[in-house]
Parts: sequence; structure tokens; C-alpha cells
Amino acid sequence: MTHSLLLEIGLEDMPAKVIVPAAEQLKDKVSVHFKDHDMSFDSIQVFNTPRRLAVKIEGLAEGQKDKTESVKGPAKRIALDDEGNWTKAAIGFTRGQQASIDDITFKTIKGEEYVFVEKHIKGLSAEEVIQKLEGVLPSLSFPVSMKWGTHSYRYIRPVHWLTVLLDEKVVDMTLFDVPSGRETRGHRFLGQAVTLDHANDYQARLKEEHVLVDRNERQALIISQIQALCTDNNWKDPLDNKELLEEVTDLVEYPTAFYGSFSDEYLVVPEKVLETAMADHQRYFPVRLDDDQAKFLPYFIAVRNGNAEYIEKVRKGNEKVLSARLADAAFFYDEDRKLSIDDFVNKLSTVSFHEKLGSLYDKQERLTAIAHLLAPYFDMTDEQIGLIERTGMMAKFDLVTQTVNEFTSLQGDIAGIFAAERGEDRQIADALSEQYLPKSTDGRLPETKLGALISAADKLDSLLSFFSVDMIPSGSNDPFALRRQAMGIVRIFKAFNVSVQLDKLINAIAETVISVETKASYMQNTPVVIDFIKDRVDQLLSGEEGLSEDYDVRQAVLESNQTDILALIDHAGVLTYQKKQPGFKAVVESLTRVSNLAEKADDECSISTDLFETQSEKNLYEALLKAEELMSEDLNADQQWQVFAELHPVIDDFFDHTMVMAEDTSVRNNRLALLKRIDDLSSGFARFDRLVIK
Repeated sequence: MTHSLLLEIGLEDMPAKVIVPAAEQLKDKVSVHFKDHDMSFDSIQVFNTPRRLAVKIEGLAEGQKDKTESVKGPAKRIALDDEGNWTKAAIGFTRGQQASIDDITFKTIKGEEYVFVEKHIKGLSAEEVIQKLEGVLPSLSFPVSMKWGTHSYRYIRPVHWLTVLLDEKVVDMTLFDVPSGRETRGHRFLGQAVTLDHANDYQARLKEEHVLVDRNERQALIISQIQALCTDNNWKDPLDNKELLEEVTDLVEYPTAFYGSFSDEYLVVPEKVLETAMADHQRYFPVRLDDDQAKFLPYFIAVRNGNAEYIEKVRKGNEKVLSARLADAAFFYDEDRKLSIDDFVNKLSTVSFHEKLGSLYDKQERLTAIAHLLAPYFDMTDEQIGLIERTGMMAKFDLVTQTVNEFTSLQGDIAGIFAAERGEDRQIADALSEQYLPKSTDGRLPETKLGALISAADKLDSLLSFFSVDMIPSGSNDPFALRRQAMGIVRIFKAFNVSVQLDKLINAIAETVISVETKASYMQNTPVVIDFIKDRVDQLLSGEEGLSEDYDVRQAVLESNQTDILALIDHAGVLTYQKKQPGFKAVVESLTRVSNLAEKADDECSISTDLFETQSEKNLYEALLKAEELMSEDLNADQQWQVFAELHPVIDDFFDHTMVMAEDTSVRNNRLALLKRIDDLSSGFARFDRLVIK
């Protein structure tokens, strides 16, 4: 016979963004708990609302199966004395296992006999295993947590009830001094407390009390309600804003969608500002006409946490709140329109970027210099190159506008809007609006070359600047989002096919810095910055490039001497492909053997052809010269691999006919120098000795 288990944690309203991760974490921890305790179940379903995290398990076993374990004790020579009597060690061991000396048997392990007893372990009941969850539930982790009352423990929000039902029976346990029971709670305003007779009654009984605990059901209802409103009014479906839809789903327990309006006098404010005021600040869906122009309309769609009763009052209340928000937006926008871009730029020198890194104007100067250095690698037209100076030297002007001060998420967007309104080149306006992209690890990338260039230059400046003043992220601490910015550089370089050696680029950037101290710090931190960026390349290879299981390939390319992001990605792709080819093992074995011996060579060593004694080392030297010549050309990753593939039989012949560690010191060092030069060449592609071959 199997059972159904309901476990629900009732809390004060949680932030929307933590609900789904917390519910999945609860599901995972409960699943692992039962698996660790050898308790099988058929399925586990997760439920959540702003006020609850719950799991429902079907087909839970009655309990653990009884089992017998063979427990090892002391060696026989220790368990018996010279007269064949049991020693204290043997007697103590059996007592510890709730057995007697009559239960002892002997087994031979690696030539020596040991004491063993067969220990019968009675399985725990389902209820007993469930009670052990008492130690699991407090272990859920959250981005933020809080204390309440006089308690010392912390959780995402105060816990108010705990429902634990095994079929119809309450399983006794507590969470933060809150005892378990069979009672759950309905909607805060529309529902009542619910006493459950059986775990299987959970979903249906709460629906009666205006709580939809199935998140998918809640979201489906929101979607259908919004689509119905749009169909009735000839509005464009606004549900392409997936992030807002997800958030709204986790803000309500019983959704009812409705629409409201605002004065069309606010339509003079840029649409991006209106959208932000509605979506980001009020969690409303902006409305557009369902035609080719998708005209922005003075309406909004909102989702109420409740039913349709008194919906008119709710509508008017929401309209009043939005009207005040839009009035503020219109005021700040009108005030900003009185100033020119140059007026804003002049203010930047008085605003600190960071106390150790100068003003926002200084930031602009640095990123502009970097943008000029990067431009050749973006394959830009002369026209685009001519726009770099103006774009860079006005990049941060919107940070001192009142509009951005009120709507901080619009930095960059406002720069693009204001630039377009004030007659700047359209390419400049687009680039300014794209300068902060991507805004997340996997966020949208810039679409224009000028935008990508300014974004990459800005991010490179931030990395080099903060590293130069020893503000390097450690652990989870990353207050300036440098990991995200480094990932942005990697993704932009990949998307725009930017091939540049980072060490040479950073050296060139350092030369643009006036301060001798800062220049020295840039140079000193170059290896650290490159390793930091390579960590993001590793992240991209593991995720986007699908190499999460190919740790050896990632390690081989990332530990190489290569600092070109694009080359690192290409080399990883070639190695992943070649691993499946028949000749891969032979090439890797040859180059690994070279690498192992090259470690014995002096750092400062040179090759003398006069010291060659065998034809095989002469052949290898000639093959090396040819390989170096080929590698100096603009070869793609596949062609570079082929260079090493053609070199490997010559390497094998060398090892077959030449004793590297010759007695003559000069000859030995000359041969090691030859191998080191080959290793230096191959290390620009990958560390072949890191590859796992079978």
C-alpha cells in the first residue's frame, strides 16, 4: 500500500522572484531526503503562491525495507588472545552492534581474517522518515532572509503555519516553533481557514477559498483573461513581456485581469518611459493598437489578486496611482528637455564614477580611447569610425538627467532617445541606447557595430579600472557586476567576430593612461584580468557551446598561452570534434610527450643546428620551422590542428631514433630546447597534456 503526502509551509507574502526557486529547492530537498532514506515514491508535484511553498507526493512507500548489514570489526588476532578467549575489543565491538559474541563470524580480507557480525536493521515507517524532514525544511537558502519576533533563526519570511498530512493523518513536527497540523489558509481577503481531511483534498479545497496553488493554472488564467481583453478592444497582445508575466503570476493567489486608462496628454512622454512607469514600477501591461503601427494607447492592463467584485473601485485606484507616476515622469522629462546634451556632458566632471576612479567624464574619456583601439577589430567603415569620438564623449550624459534619476533602469535608453530628439546621428543614438547591453549574463546583445564597440570598451574600462585599484570580485561578492561585464565582453567579441590578443590590447590601453602608477597597475594586473575573462569563456563553453561534459577540452584551451577569446572558442570546438576522430590520440600523445620533456628545458635556451647528431632531429627542426611559418599565417582553427597533425609523425620518429637525455650536456640541452620550442608553439593552441585520451 502506498500513501499521499502533503507538506505546506505557510508564510507572509514572499518577493515574487524568490518563489519559484524556493519551491523547486523544497522539491529537490524533499526528493533527496526520501531517496537518501531508501523511500520510493511515484511522483512529486510542487505548488506555490506568494504565501505558501508546498509539495505533494504520490505513491509514497509505507516505509523503509528491513535490511541486514555485514559489519566489519577488529582483526582476528586482536579479537582473540593467545589462549583463544575473546578480548575486550571483540566484546566491545559486538555490544556496539547490539549483538553477542555468538554472532561473530570471520572473513578474510587481503590475506587477514577479521571479525564480522550480521546486523539486522528494522526499517523506519513512512511517518518516522517524514518527521526527519524537520531538519531539512530550515535549510532552504534564499538571496535575502529575515528574523522576526525574538527568534534567532532566519528565513525568507515569518512562518505562520505548517501543514503535514500523510493521507488523513497529521505527522507531528515543527518548523521554527510552529507545530504541524491539518489546517491551511485560503485567500487573505476572500477565503477562510481550511481544515483538510486528506492530503488529496489540498488543491480542490483551496480553490474553493480563492487560492490557485498550481502556478501553471494561475498563469494560464492570467493569459486567457488578458487575451480576452485584447480581443474585445482590438489591442495587441502584450504577453511578449515574459518577465512581467512571470512576476505577476507570483504576485497573486487568485488573478483577475482588468484594464484602466490614463490621460492621453502623457503620450508626449517617450514610450520607453511610459512602459517603465507601468511595467517596472506598477506591474501593469502597456497597451498598443493591434495594427501595423502598433500605436501606443492611453490604457493599461493590470492583474488583481482577487475576484471581479468591486473591480470598478480597483480600476479607479490603479488609475489614480499611475496618473501620479506619469505626472512625475512628464515633469522630469520636460525639465530635461530644457537642456542640451552638452549641458549634461559638462555636469559629468562634477559627478563621481567611483571615489578611486575619478568622475563620469573621466570614465567617458577612458572608454573613448579604448573604443578607438578596438575599432579596427570590429571591421568598421570610415563613417562609423568617425562617429566614435562623439559617441564615446557623450556616452554617460543621461546619468545626470532627472528622468534617469527617477527611472534608473532606463540608463542608455534615455541617452538614445534624447540624442535622437536633439538631432544627433541615428547611429550614435542607437549606439548610446545599446551601450549597457547585455544587461544580464544571457541578455540581449547590441545589434549595431558602434553600439557593440562602445559597450565592449565601457566594460573593458570597468574591468581594468576596478582591478587596478584592487577591487577584484571574490566569492559571491561582486558589487560592480564585473563578472557580468566580463561575460558581456566575451559574448560581444564572439557575436561580432572580434579577434584580438587580450594581452596586447591591454598593453595598448595602458599606453593611453597618463598616470604612471595607473599604467603600471594595468600592466601588473594583465594576467589576472585575462584569467578573469577566461573564466567567463569557460562559462560560455560549458553553457552556450554545450561543452559542460568536456572539462579536459575546456582546461586544455583555457590554460594555453592563447588570449584571443574567439580563438579559444574555436580551438575548443576543433578539439571536441577531433576527439571523435581516429587520429586524435596519436597527435595528443606525441605533443604531450613533447610537453613533459620540455619542462626540463631552461627558460632561456636556444637551438644550435651544429649540435644535431641524428637525421631525425634535423627532420624535426625542419618540420618545426615549417610549422612556425604556417602558424604565422592567418589560419583558422581547423588548419592549425592540421599543422600539429602533420608534425606528430616527425615527433614520433624523433623519439624513436634520438635519445633526448643524452650524456653530453650540450646535446641534451639542445634537444630539450628543440622540444620546448615545439611546446611553445602548440601551447598557443592548447595544453595538449591536459587532454584525456582513451
